[in-house]
Amino acid sequence: MSSPVEPADLVDLKLVPAWVKEPGATKDYKHYVAEPETSEQRRRDREGKRKDRSFRSRELRADRQHARPQSDSRPPRRAPKTRSEKDRRPDRAKNRWSTDRDHRVETKPPEISIRFLPRRSVFENVVLQIKSAPVAYSLFALARLFLEKPGRYEVCLTATGKAPLYQLGNGVVSIDREFLDQNAFRFAQRDFYQIDVVESEPIRGNFSNVARCRLSRTLLGPTNYHTYQPQLRSLYEQRFSRRMSFAEYQRQVEILSDPALVERWKDEARKVTTYTTLRQDSPLTLSSIVETERHFRSTYLPGLIRSLEHVTIGGSLSRSLPDRLLNRVVEQAWVREARSPSNMMQELASQFRQNGLHIFRHRRGMLFVVPVRVRAFVHEQTGVSPSVNAILATVSASAGITRKQLFENITGNGAIEDAEPRRLALASDLRWLINEGYVIEFNDGSLDLPRSKTKPQDVVVAAAANSSDPPVKERQLALATSRALTLYLPQS
Repeated sequence: MSSPVEPADLVDLKLVPAWVKEPGATKDYKHYVAEPETSEQRRRDREGKRKDRSFRSRELRADRQHARPQSDSRPPRRAPKTRSEKDRRPDRAKNRWSTDRDHRVETKPPEISIRFLPRRSVFENVVLQIKSAPVAYSLFALARLFLEKPGRYEVCLTATGKAPLYQLGNGVVSIDREFLDQNAFRFAQRDFYQIDVVESEPIRGNFSNVARCRLSRTLLGPTNYHTYQPQLRSLYEQRFSRRMSFAEYQRQVEILSDPALVERWKDEARKVTTYTTLRQDSPLTLSSIVETERHFRSTYLPGLIRSLEHVTIGGSLSRSLPDRLLNRVVEQAWVREARSPSNMMQELASQFRQNGLHIFRHRRGMLFVVPVRVRAFVHEQTGVSPSVNAILATVSASAGITRKQLFENITGNGAIEDAEPRRLALASDLRWLINEGYVIEFNDGSLDLPRSKTKPQDVVVAAAANSSDPPVKERQLALATSRALTLYLPQS
């Protein structure tokens, strides 16, 4: 029996390739120094790579052509498409853009009309101020003052289309009933429940970590604490149940090992919130917000949302409407009205007339309100005193003159002996002219005569000479109106 052959004998008999037996030559790169690469060498390398890629692509095309069958089974070439076929083929780019337009949701503005009205209590104070003295106020400046602060005006919303407005009780207004239904408890919980927060005994135990919601930054407590799961479920049901599933929300919870956050959670967990009903004969106390919302929806919500054709809300509420679309529409309407308050001026003029005040036009057709009826002085000069004639002549020659300037022009520097009696007489006659409406005293202290259809030529020339700066006078009247009514208008 022959002995088995050892692996070493196979090597000796040369029964394997020579490179297996012969040791490979190793190269030593210890003392190798690389030559600096020049820009020319880099350019050649790039050209070589491009040529190599193009050569490989030519080889690949050649292989595909050789592999193609040469028999008659090759499918015939399609005839070129005619112009009509190309036209009938839908354009991919056009289809893509049209699809995007179809998926884009265009939000139509709600079909409602918006009017800004003066607040009743503020308006009554302004009427009392105007009636206190025969002084003319600019209607434009008054409208701007009412629109300046939200506590001075109200907003009347009227549905002009088929869709009505919806209101939650006497509070929040929206154009979407579903939005009010989903957020009814959040908006009206303080109207139906008394919310009390009491502190319980300190939490005992050593906790190394605490869970926190990434979305609301609310501390939920340690995961091994008995209130963690109820707290997690309550926060999800209250704020995130309509946006994501509970499994998705659980992935938004992070575990933190910060001792400061643990102590902060202990202080917050001591506070227990209870909800007590306000509109029941026997008050009911509920210990969780989820249970309270369930009680609210079953007891109060049915019949709480009503549809309206028009509704009036306060200015402060109109600036913080929860319905974003309606809030944006009201804001845009307020910007337009504040820039040109024509609607507010009409409302003020109508209500001023109902309260016995008079509206007249003056100075480039501007509207003013005054408690006396403004009229032109038509008496003969011989039938009135010389001081009255002097006052009318001076005011007609210098429109916008003040009382001090009027007295100085008529009485001079006051060096004569009878200057003081003349001043008293002028003051009495001027007061009579203003109270009768023959002379207009504006709230900035300037004096002028009422407009008349037929003016003497000298009065027309004087008015044209003094009308070079009407914008400045308008700004002065607005500033004077604001200063005069500061105590009668709320600042919020």
